[in-house]
Amino acid sequence: MPLGPVSLAVLAEHTGATLAGDPATLIHRVGTLREARRGDIAFLANPRYRRDLSNSAASAVIVAPDAAGLVTGDKLVHPNPYACFARIAQLLDPHPAPAPGVHPAAYVAPTARLGHGVSVGAHAVIGDDAVVGDGSVVHPHATILARVRIGARAIVHAQAVIGSDGFGFALDAGHWIKIPQTGTVVVGDDVEIGAGTTIDRGAIEDTVIGDGVKLDNQIQVGHNVRIGAHTAMAGCVGIAGSAVIGRHCTVGGGAVILGHLVIADHVNISAGAMVTKSISAPGTYGGAYPLAPQREWLRSAAHVRALDDMAERLAALERRLRELERRE
Repeated sequence: MPLGPVSLAVLAEHTGATLAGDPATLIHRVGTLREARRGDIAFLANPRYRRDLSNSAASAVIVAPDAAGLVTGDKLVHPNPYACFARIAQLLDPHPAPAPGVHPAAYVAPTARLGHGVSVGAHAVIGDDAVVGDGSVVHPHATILARVRIGARAIVHAQAVIGSDGFGFALDAGHWIKIPQTGTVVVGDDVEIGAGTTIDRGAIEDTVIGDGVKLDNQIQVGHNVRIGAHTAMAGCVGIAGSAVIGRHCTVGGGAVILGHLVIADHVNISAGAMVTKSISAPGTYGGAYPLAPQREWLRSAAHVRALDDMAERLAALERRLRELERRE
């Protein structure tokens, strides 16, 4: 389908939304309620932005059924306005995916296998016996090392490195002995890997990234990590080796997951959290101290440092109390 303008009727058919208004209204771009101009379509998914509706210049708004009455002009009604907006944004995207083919400045090893319609950008590297599936895009300066397997319709952004050695060393008499990392990385279909993200190959078994996983920029995935299908992680997450993360999880920016832990399906980990134990039940988990004024933070830190002493004193008082109760 050509780029915009696209009529509301076409957008409704494309997204499965219900159209209320003029089907011939033309949409050129997507925008926010506050910044939209005539010819834009915006969305309302969070109640806190309802105040922006009355002043919005958007030609149409995507809303949920329970908020449809708030919009007096043209609208698309959909049970998931944000997902509907995403599909429309894809349709109107002024920057389509790169054309299939290998840029002359890229290096693809003679033994590598590229599927149908793969695009490889300038200065990208695809190593020996690597496989890149149909319709995948490898952006400039991305590196896919030997024997890595990438599924179909993947997007690997600039400077990502997939298949670097895992951090495996054994200490002997004060010296580190490197352990060869003989596994590889297996990436499923419809995965997106952000700029500067690194995924280490497995030490013996493979590092596995499931179908539909979305990894933001500058994420570190250690060796032998397994990430379940449709899990999404924000920037700067760090995952230590051999952690297993379930399906349909989310991990906020800057969170750290220690090695050899198991995270259940449908777990949401808040930004900046430090995960030190396995999580066996779905839900939302957080573990970072909230921001506070410096003086307040210093007082809190002093109290935390004193907790061991306070716990010992409390235990002594409890023992003394039990002794007194026995005497009565």
